[in-house]
Amino acid sequence: MNAIDRLLANYSRQVSLPWAGNVAGKQRVWFAVYPPVEERRIRARLPQFEELTLGAGHGWSTVDLTGLFPEYLANHKYRESIFKDPKHLKAGSKLEDRAVELVSEACSHSDENSVVTIAGLATLFDYMRVSSLIERVEDSVTGRLLVLFPGEYQGNIYRFMDARDGFNYMAAPITSTESFLTP
Repeated sequence: MNAIDRLLANYSRQVSLPWAGNVAGKQRVWFAVYPPVEERRIRARLPQFEELTLGAGHGWSTVDLTGLFPEYLANHKYRESIFKDPKHLKAGSKLEDRAVELVSEACSHSDENSVVTIAGLATLFDYMRVSSLIERVEDSVTGRLLVLFPGEYQGNIYRFMDARDGFNYMAAPITSTESFLTP
């Protein structure tokens, strides 16, 4: 079984477990962790995540952040200058604010029995911190928030794209490790 098949099997077990309703927002977040080189394969298999979720009796919605950075650049006041000299680009808070808005809106349209999935984080590497995004939206999660996370998880530390300093987060990790499952 390859890494993505194991990740899907572990996700299937996680999504099929009973969900406690009286948990904090931090505990409603799941990180599906996979090597960054598998990003395209994960994206291609996103319908299987949806199928497993629906098969477990839960709702499903996806927030795809892939187009967020191009949208940000297209609407930027100084886009022509940025294209001429990209080293002056500092996306930071406005880009993150828009990501928070999109995820929060999806969470507000879901219920306590639904999974909202964040895809496309790899496109925001070096422009936004995943930890900050999750901390800002966690209180709006009513069901579960599945974060497709290209990086690694080791010892309660998540490292985005295997490059950034890790962050400790209370989310339940779902990895491609054989028989890995957290209750």
